[in-house]
Amino acid sequence: MIKQLKLKNYILIDELEANFHSGLNIITGETGAGKSILISAIDIAFSSRVSKDVIKTGADKAVIELLIDNTKHDLSKLFEDNGIDNLGNEIILTKEITSNGVRTRVNGTLINQEFLKQIKSLFLDIHSQHQTYVFMQPKYHITLLDSYAKDVYGKMLDEYKELYKKYTDTKNLLEKAKNSADTEENRIEFLRFQVNEIEEASISSTTEDEELNIELEVLSNAEKLKELTGQAYWSINGDDGSIIEALGKIKQNISKAASMDTKLEELEQRYIDAVENLKDLSSDLRDYSQGLDNDEQRLNEIQERLFILDKLKRKYGGNLENVLKTYDELSEELKGIEFSTQNIEELEQAVAKIYAQLTEIASKITENRKNYANVLSAYIQEKMENLELPKSRFQISVQPKEIGNDGADEVEFLISTNISEDLKPLAKVASGGEISRVMLAIKSIFAQSDDIDTVIFDEIDTGISGKASQSVADEIKDLSKYHQIILITHQPIIASKADKHFYVRKSQQDETHVDVYVLTGENRVKALAELAGGDINAQSVDFARSLLSV
Repeated sequence: MIKQLKLKNYILIDELEANFHSGLNIITGETGAGKSILISAIDIAFSSRVSKDVIKTGADKAVIELLIDNTKHDLSKLFEDNGIDNLGNEIILTKEITSNGVRTRVNGTLINQEFLKQIKSLFLDIHSQHQTYVFMQPKYHITLLDSYAKDVYGKMLDEYKELYKKYTDTKNLLEKAKNSADTEENRIEFLRFQVNEIEEASISSTTEDEELNIELEVLSNAEKLKELTGQAYWSINGDDGSIIEALGKIKQNISKAASMDTKLEELEQRYIDAVENLKDLSSDLRDYSQGLDNDEQRLNEIQERLFILDKLKRKYGGNLENVLKTYDELSEELKGIEFSTQNIEELEQAVAKIYAQLTEIASKITENRKNYANVLSAYIQEKMENLELPKSRFQISVQPKEIGNDGADEVEFLISTNISEDLKPLAKVASGGEISRVMLAIKSIFAQSDDIDTVIFDEIDTGISGKASQSVADEIKDLSKYHQIILITHQPIIASKADKHFYVRKSQQDETHVDVYVLTGENRVKALAELAGGDINAQSVDFARSLLSV
């Protein structure tokens, strides 16, 4: 619900703060006082397009801020996906209008029009003489009917929607299969050639070429490596004059010294270890030198292999990792084409089977919809009669259409407000007073299943008086048990039902100002008396008191 409205430099208002009740909020005031300013501000806060004309003359910008108390809807995922701070039950919607543009924020974060549209659909339902009310739009009628009868065929409808998704997914696969079947044969052959070319190369790893290049370098320099490592071995541990022989003589000197001073024993051991390591090194050099072979056959094999790998790298991505990645992609594409062409008949059978199941469930849903359309039509017509529209007729039309996500029915609300006229789409009802009462009748039926928080009516009492006013007043009061209602009225009977009564006054001195007051006690009695009689006198005051005492 809308907990608070703040305005700054908006039209004729310098600054205003209005705190709304969770039930019925009534706005009254003299004609032309600016009562619709509050409602228009709320509407504009949720709107994607705003005129800069709402900026108060002489100001740089206008600011509208709504504090929304959210206890019905889980918006944590929506907020997380849009990078918006979650403030618990509170949502702060701010609209800043300047001559250069409009910025809308939720909890301080800029939002786009799509996000704003989602928020509005949850929190605000507004009807005025110049705006389209959600219930008038035919696309919502099927949802309203299904919502009303959800306990009867809701599970069946959920089952249908799940099956319909499977149907569309299978149809998409079939379409893809048919398209693939039309692929030119040379594309398939070319894919096969590419896949086979890479496959036949049997690449062992993404570094195979690097490993082969290292081996090639060794084989190309085998003679030189054999010579260098052999000479190194003989120098370390060869015949007379080798390093090992010289180190043996040094060992004798260190051993003699260690026998004279035990502190040298550690150094002696380190020396012995170093000599042994050097002997191991010499052995490794000897083995390496002896193991080298100028293998011309292996050299040719490596060169031929590198030629193949280099060719693949040039064609398929510059390195073996990309070659293997390309192989996977080409294989997948080829597999998809081959699979598709082989399974078209199987998919066609699956689509036909699911469609048959859909039509069977859709037929049952249609039967239920028609039954409950009649029940709901009767309830709404009864409500309309209670709201002093005795000559009106209301009917919910359920007509066949091509199977879709919500079944095989086209649902539309039809109405006639004059006995001599045929039923017409609800959106084409002309009279403001009639459509307001029709909307009220529909809204009261759906009140308990409707999740929208706030419903706004701008002058719902247009064209009604007397008994109709009392009926509308009672209906609105009952509706406010399920929704927050904000309503502008000229009828004292309706205004007397308010949980919170706002009074709008326009003053004109050096400048024109609009002020909003909350009425209580005697001030409220006077306001109701003024609505009743135009003048505040004993008779109108008594009438006002009688309204408040009911």
